[in-house]
Amino acid sequence: MIDIKTTEEINKIKKLAQIISEILKIIKMNIRPNTDTLKLDEIASKTMKDYKVKPAFLGYKNYPASICVSINNELVHGIPSKDKIIKEGDIVTVDIGIQHGGFYADMAETIPVGNISTERQRLLNVTKNCIDIALKYCSPLNRIGDISYSIQKYVESNGFSVVRDFVGHCIGRNLHEKPEIPNFGKKNYGDKLYPGMVLCLEPMVCAGDWQVEILSDGWTVITKDRKDCAHFENMVLITESVPEVLTNYF
Repeated sequence: MIDIKTTEEINKIKKLAQIISEILKIIKMNIRPNTDTLKLDEIASKTMKDYKVKPAFLGYKNYPASICVSINNELVHGIPSKDKIIKEGDIVTVDIGIQHGGFYADMAETIPVGNISTERQRLLNVTKNCIDIALKYCSPLNRIGDISYSIQKYVESNGFSVVRDFVGHCIGRNLHEKPEIPNFGKKNYGDKLYPGMVLCLEPMVCAGDWQVEILSDGWTVITKDRKDCAHFENMVLITESVPEVLTNYF
């Protein structure tokens, strides 16, 4: 069942979307060479306390940290660690979820560290551009499949691939709500979009093949071919007319 948010609920979600945007901004300022990813988690935890919100990921299905930090060929769910050191030229994906007052916000971005390779920069550009591509179809009576198809077509036209195992979602009183929003699909297929839906558009793009696997820690998702991947996520409100991006748009 699709959850259509009331005006009051939307306002609460909007406030959380702005807070999570500020938290990600602070984390980004601390991403630099020779920094371990546990330090980023500590910064995130402190900043969440400062904003009086709780981490949505900590304890979720027993996840052990407040944020996910994934590097280069790690797609999602990288566990922060003192032994995982960020290097010049890396691309670092930070995925954050917060909760407060019975509502959730969720956001992710892949961030370049210093000077990155041309191919890595192109991967980031294409993945980020998927949000703009998808927004063209985020209007009432379009369908989820229209969003999914547009992302897949754009990504594959640039020689990359979209992940099948993980998808975007709706959000509100739960971190993950139906319907899911795949980055692949068919036009004019799936649930219709209605004003009051809040989507997490979440393109996940691989430089090589789209297949992934989970490492022995039970969480970190890595590309099977060990090629780079990127991940962006923004919260988007469906309105009567043009969509409204709730999180700060990178």
